[in-house]
Amino acid sequence: MAAVTAPDPDPPWALLAELTHGCPLRCAYCSNPTELVGRATELSAKEWADVFRQAADLGVVQTHLSGGEPLLRRDLAEIVAAADAAGIHTQLVTSGVGLHRERLARLRDAGLRSVQLSVQHADPRAAAHIAGARAFTAKERAARLVRAAGLPLGLNAVLHRANLDALDALVELALTWGADRVELANTQFYGWAPRNREALLPSREQVARARERVELWRERLADRMEVVWVAPDYVDGVAKPCMGGWGAVSLTVAPDGTALPCPAAAALLGRDAPNVRQHRLGWIWRESDAFTRYRGQAWMSDPCRGCELRAVDFGGCRCQAYALTGDATRTDPACHRSPDHGVVRALVDEASRASAFDGGPPAYAYRADAP
Repeated sequence: MAAVTAPDPDPPWALLAELTHGCPLRCAYCSNPTELVGRATELSAKEWADVFRQAADLGVVQTHLSGGEPLLRRDLAEIVAAADAAGIHTQLVTSGVGLHRERLARLRDAGLRSVQLSVQHADPRAAAHIAGARAFTAKERAARLVRAAGLPLGLNAVLHRANLDALDALVELALTWGADRVELANTQFYGWAPRNREALLPSREQVARARERVELWRERLADRMEVVWVAPDYVDGVAKPCMGGWGAVSLTVAPDGTALPCPAAAALLGRDAPNVRQHRLGWIWRESDAFTRYRGQAWMSDPCRGCELRAVDFGGCRCQAYALTGDATRTDPACHRSPDHGVVRALVDEASRASAFDGGPPAYAYRADAP
């Protein structure tokens, strides 16, 4: 079947603004690139304001202010105000470390609309081991402050072998902290996570139990709290429709201004990635090779080229295909139809065997801090 050339792209609706790679936590599953952007090269608040104006002109209506830890930016309120002035809805994605009442009030007054708080485990000691730092009390305080400020609160828990069996406790924690939404996101193996893949990958049995519990919680909490499950594509054998397709609905701007079709694309694109300091965002989205290279279907080879799901899963994740095979045009190895699926299947098989012999907390290679 002939490949179809992509038409001109629709406008993006979302922008992930990575304000800094600095972070007080050292999470073993961190999706930040292993070559972290240094603090000295970060975009200024004035530069971010220009990015937001260009993004709004392009069609963006929502931005996630993320990191690392965006609270490390002393000019965060100025950045929030710039996004709000551009007409873009702002959500703070944070560990909660460093959030206090007065600062949250300044952020809310500047135009902050919602907060997503990360949580590693419902047990403070286990959470500290996963994060590489003690932060549970700070997160609990942050949740309380967000609710008192009248802002919507979401909790995000990255799931893996060490906390998947605590899923019930994580949902109960979200209820106790007053969250409107809890996102249960199985680990995606980008950035620092591949260095800990052996310790992070859950067994098939763990995933099956967790999936059943998610469905029960969704039924129970249908009118109280949204429960989101981000599927474990390694275990499921189904390619995820990564970012709604390459360069299709969202874009990422890294702390130094590097523009990416998704947060994990830095390793794939390398020096080919454009930068907002040299190019306008409209050109980057519509014309740059980095954003058009895997857009649509023309790039696809078999089995994606002839697959009836090619317009549903878009061939899976280009970054994952590159990371596991060295070739970004290959079918995502997470897909059971991929000729490279055996690589992923072997990893999951080993994880399922190893989980039966786990004893004590796993030994992680924690991420470094930004220079």
